[in-house]
This record gives sequence, C-alpha cells and structure tokens, in this order.
Amino acid sequence: MEFLFIGLAVGAVVAYFIFARFNSEKSKLKTNEQSLVIMDKIRSVCKFITVEGDFSEVYHYENLKEKYLSLLLGKKKAIVLVNAKAHVGFDLSKVRMNSENEKKTIVLTNFPQPELLTVETDFKYYDKREGWANPFTTSDLTDINRDAKNYIVDKIPQSGLLDQARKEALDTILLMEKIVETIGWKLDYTALTLEDKNQAKIEK
Repeated sequence: MEFLFIGLAVGAVVAYFIFARFNSEKSKLKTNEQSLVIMDKIRSVCKFITVEGDFSEVYHYENLKEKYLSLLLGKKKAIVLVNAKAHVGFDLSKVRMNSENEKKTIVLTNFPQPELLTVETDFKYYDKREGWANPFTTSDLTDINRDAKNYIVDKIPQSGLLDQARKEALDTILLMEKIVETIGWKLDYTALTLEDKNQAKIEK
C-alpha cells in the first residue's frame, strides 16, 4: 500500500512537470505567433501616404527624333498642360523589426526614407500642330504622356514634399505603436531616437 502511494506521488510530480513544460512551450509558441501577427499587421499597412502635393506644369513637345524626315514631311509640336497629384510617404514593408518575446516588445531598428508612392496625372493639349504628312500617332501620344509625367516626377525632389514627409515620420511611427498596442505589446523605437541624435551631431 505504501509503495502505491509513493508511486502515485511520483506519478503526480512527473505529470506536473510534463504539464508545466507543455504549458511553457505552448505559451512561447503563442507569444511567437503574436509577434509575427503584429509585424505582419504593420507591414500589411504597406505604403502609408503622409504628404500630398499638387503640380501644374506646361510641357513643350517637339518631334526631334526624326529631324530630317520632319523637314520633308513637316514638324509636329504640342504644348501640354500637366496637372498632377503626387503622394509621398513610407513603404512600411521596408521597416526592420525584431521581437523581444519575454518583454512583449517589438523593437524598431530601422525606418525607411520617404519616397514618391504614386503620381496621378491629367493631360490637356494646346497648340497641337502636325506636319502636312506627319500626323500624331497613338505611339507619339503615349510617349508624350510618359515624358510629361517624368517631367513632373523630376521636379518632386526640389518641391519640399520629401522633407515635409520626413518631419511627419514620427506620426507614422506613432500609428505603428497604436497597432502594436492592440494586442497588448509595446513598440520600442529608442534606436531611431539615438540614430537621429547621432546624425544631428555629425551634421553640426
């Protein structure tokens, strides 16, 4: 009878440790899953627009590719009014993060630079002139629209939109922090603060 009680006691202790180990592994797995879910949530926001700018430019087109042919058949020229809306922001799929599961903390170690995300364009043609035997083709119009759009894109770096987006980077990080907090975790972005301070010292 005594051996039976000892056996039961040993069995209970072994069962307890097996159960505790199983619960610990299960808890770690759940924590790992949580960290992966939250990082996927942040990346799923993907391209986050913070700044919008309107542009209105006049683009002059003249067919110079077929110079000698144009002399014979007549030049084709056009003035194009380009109205564009540029969206600048951050591609959150590029952020670098790692998780500290025990602290339930997502550590943000790198934040992407602002970039041009989309450009919406509208074209209006004025003073469109064709050669007597040199009309505009569909290919010509496609090329003009592409070149006119690139003309706008080339002006965006000097427009100040990227600098404005950089100033609003913190607002984007705070949005990420809110997403992290939805499942009871914390976002640690002190590495970025230190990085900014170091950059400021270098610039001085």
